[in-house]
Amino acid sequence: MRILLDENVPIQALEVLRKTLRGHEVDHVEGIGWKGKKDPQLLPDTKAAGYEAFVTKDANQLNDPVETKLIKKSRLRHIRFGQDEGVAGFARAVGAVVAAMPDIVEDLDPANGQRPVGDHEAGPSQAS
Repeated sequence: MRILLDENVPIQALEVLRKTLRGHEVDHVEGIGWKGKKDPQLLPDTKAAGYEAFVTKDANQLNDPVETKLIKKSRLRHIRFGQDEGVAGFARAVGAVVAAMPDIVEDLDPANGQRPVGDHEAGPSQAS
């Protein structure tokens, strides 16, 4: 599976995810020169570039009808996580993403197209 991390995903998670998700390709928007690209262009470009999953902490995407429609149309597997404030929130977010992604990818890899999967929590969070 080809996975793209949004620019709001801590870049520090990239190398750890690459090691954790062996057999899958993981990139970060910053590494492929797409930093600053807005979601209405980013989501279709992500799919056109051959990515199958998009990881973000952008909670507003699912509240915006235009972005929700773009996600659905792209048929990308949309993986979203929360992050609490401060250094501790940053550390928990990186740890949670790294810890949860192998199970998420295992659930999604054989799936044909988009479908909801259960919550994968790896630690406490009050983020919504």
